[in-house]
Amino acid sequence: MSTPPPSPPRVAVYSGTFDPFTLGHADVVQRAAGLFDRLLIAVASAHHKKTLFSLEARVEQVREAIKSIANVQVLPFDGLIMDFCAQHNACAVVRGVRNVTDFDYEAQMGAMNRKLRPGVETVFLLPDAALQCISSTLVREISKLGGDVSQMVSPAVAKALAHAHQPLKEA
Repeated sequence: MSTPPPSPPRVAVYSGTFDPFTLGHADVVQRAAGLFDRLLIAVASAHHKKTLFSLEARVEQVREAIKSIANVQVLPFDGLIMDFCAQHNACAVVRGVRNVTDFDYEAQMGAMNRKLRPGVETVFLLPDAALQCISSTLVREISKLGGDVSQMVSPAVAKALAHAHQPLKEA
């Protein structure tokens, strides 16, 4: 009796601008890493948005925040996420959903992604309840106004935010 060939690794992609990468994002990464053999975090170049941090800085911030999770890799990307999935043989896209508004938007994106690449599933994950109020937009705004974001982002990201907004505070 011969043994069947091993199954290919289950690869998932978690994409976003991550400007900045929050503890909510990190929680979704931790959960997704437990569900898949490999998790690729695809940091979007985000040509359509004015980001606070450069693509290189965002990639480095994410790498620093998740460095203890062995089966996770961080990569920059540009273009369609479904093309990125095809390039990396991903079977799923992971999306964090904090509320009904997120779900409505993500469900529409998931349906469109299925049209583009029917073999790639969309998996919705809820961050821990204590983290569901955190958004990158709110973190940037709180930091810009001098608020404490240490309970919302990693220490490295908090330091980068403080540095990014330092000239504003001194003006």
